[in-house]
Amino acid sequence: MHKLRAALERLKTSPFRARFHLSQEDKAYIDRKGLPVIWRHAEDFVAKRLAPAFPRNDGKQTPMRGHPVFVAQHACACCCRGCLEKWYQVPRGRALTPKEQKGIVNLLMAWILLEYRRDPSAENPDM
Repeated sequence: MHKLRAALERLKTSPFRARFHLSQEDKAYIDRKGLPVIWRHAEDFVAKRLAPAFPRNDGKQTPMRGHPVFVAQHACACCCRGCLEKWYQVPRGRALTPKEQKGIVNLLMAWILLEYRRDPSAENPDM
């Protein structure tokens, strides 16, 4: 848990990563599908789009929006192998281990849970 917290805190220091937030549509999607389904989607996206040694369209395989997990991947620097290498020292050119995949999914879901519970009006009293 300490590693997750440390990673989430480090991501907040990046102006690019910190600008990502779940939209109301993303939160509504989570409400409709439920968190267990979102978790399975995260596992599937990581396994198919990130885990291979040479993912198809690497660097462009993760849309910026359209699913809560996609947003989380960009917010957490888990969107492509280049970002994984830069942020987490996971080298390109080799498949992710099951343990690495699980760690990425745990990070994505921790971010999603924080965002899902975030009240934007509490952060900006002028709203």
